[in-house]
Amino acid sequence: MARFVLVHGGFSGAWIWLPLMDRLKAAGHLVEAFDLPGMGDDHTSPSEVSLDSYARRVCEVLAANSEPAVVVGHSMGGIVATQGAARCPERVAALVYVAAFLPKDGQSLLDLTKLPEGDGEQVLANVVVEGEPPVAVMPAAASRHVLYGACAEDVAAWAIARQCPQPVSPLRVAVSIPPGALNGINRYYVLCTRDRAIPPPLQRRMVAENHVADVIELDTDHTPQLSMTNELAKALHRFATHASAGAGRLADRKVLL
Repeated sequence: MARFVLVHGGFSGAWIWLPLMDRLKAAGHLVEAFDLPGMGDDHTSPSEVSLDSYARRVCEVLAANSEPAVVVGHSMGGIVATQGAARCPERVAALVYVAAFLPKDGQSLLDLTKLPEGDGEQVLANVVVEGEPPVAVMPAAASRHVLYGACAEDVAAWAIARQCPQPVSPLRVAVSIPPGALNGINRYYVLCTRDRAIPPPLQRRMVAENHVADVIELDTDHTPQLSMTNELAKALHRFATHASAGAGRLADRKVLL
């Protein structure tokens, strides 16, 4: 079985993964989720939050266990997972993007939202930016429509009650991927066809422009860990199995060489 490290997205925290963690653990996987700085139950000041601090936290979590992990990023967490993997690639067995931003070197989250395929996205269209340093707040009514549209009422209410402000500064910073840093790390994508936060055309463009080993489409909203938990667990199990088989073939080849 695999080790999964789950990276949440904006306005969120480790709590967003709880139902999925139960499914993966029941299947025998080792599963870890954590709060990014300034998110969830982490009370780091927004003035100290950056893409660098996010990536550093990812690598700290990965370093706590010697087993390389399948790193799963949701939404903004795709940016964070990518930057973290570029910093400590030896600790990453594979990268999985769940309705997530999948950047190339030099792209920021905001850069990706400005692509033509991002037209119609509903997060930036609805957030309220306030304070200094600025944080973005997602109103409850917009969250229900944009993030949790396919979730049951009680599940959506549970999630909305736990949302937190999102520091803006990490969204503007471009990912830096040193040449060859992600070589040998398979990437996988879960594409959500009813996503209002990252429109499906933008998800498809990011997949097309990167080396993605496998794609699974789910007919659901932006938050499949809540709206299609069992199906997402099956997808992650499939990706982990594929990544493990690939690693085994590579190890056999090295022995033969």
